[in-house]
Amino acid sequence: MRIDLHTHSTASDGTDTPAELVRNAAASGLDVVALTDHDTVAGYAEARQALPAGLTLVTGAELSCRLRLPGPAADGGDAPDSVSLHLLAYLFDPHEPELARERELVRDDRVPRARAMVDKLRTLGAPVTWEQVARIAGDGAVGRPHVAAAMVELGIVPSVSDAFTPQWLANDGRAYVEKHELDPFDAIRLVKAAGGVTVCAHPLALKRGQCVPESAIAELASAGLDGIEVDHMDHDEPTRAQLRGLAADLGLLATGSSDYHGSRKTCRLGEYTTDPEVYGEIIRRATGAFPVPGTGG
Repeated sequence: MRIDLHTHSTASDGTDTPAELVRNAAASGLDVVALTDHDTVAGYAEARQALPAGLTLVTGAELSCRLRLPGPAADGGDAPDSVSLHLLAYLFDPHEPELARERELVRDDRVPRARAMVDKLRTLGAPVTWEQVARIAGDGAVGRPHVAAAMVELGIVPSVSDAFTPQWLANDGRAYVEKHELDPFDAIRLVKAAGGVTVCAHPLALKRGQCVPESAIAELASAGLDGIEVDHMDHDEPTRAQLRGLAADLGLLATGSSDYHGSRKTCRLGEYTTDPEVYGEIIRRATGAFPVPGTGG
């Protein structure tokens, strides 16, 4: 089985509609694909309706979290007081009210945040406009990749990934703006209460900025975190080996995923995959929803 547990559609910041995503997943030879749009379940219905025969859909979401770190560094340096953390949530009940309310709070903050990033870019000499970003985002939950895509259109950077640097949109970059984000311990509790399973997404993606400390992953594991995303395009081989060892030490599931965004990023569907035994354990732990087998929609 070929299993990809991290993909995005136009319901957030991907370029494939949910229907196109599942059709492309089947054409790529996948047996299982998870739809994990940012803080939204808006793509579920379309993906289910279009699901090809032979492909199983795992419903999920990528939740925006912010982890507070301990006090200043021992050496007196300027240590950050928090770090962005993305939590992949699988097979939760999308109608559970407390988790749904938190997702809505995050989504509601996305527009003013994106507008503030546009304002910062303009003060830095990058002539991005809100109208341009809104057009690119369409009906999706607007986010940094849409702002980055506007920068590409204007020739400010050559690619979306080149916008995610300290000079521009990386965490704590010159044009970065914080948004409402869940505390990851609360997010784990909420997803568990909704019958779901939680996996920390790309925890050591260095090029995205400050990474999640291993000590924090251990604390999250004690709080009920189920797994960590090990095989990912932003993790090199030594990092994957490090994370695999950490997962083994903490008793966490180790997943692999493409983090597919369509044409917005270079990663391909199924570029990294999850072991079938790990997938089976995710299904076994979930009680909020079940994988959807395709019937040729």
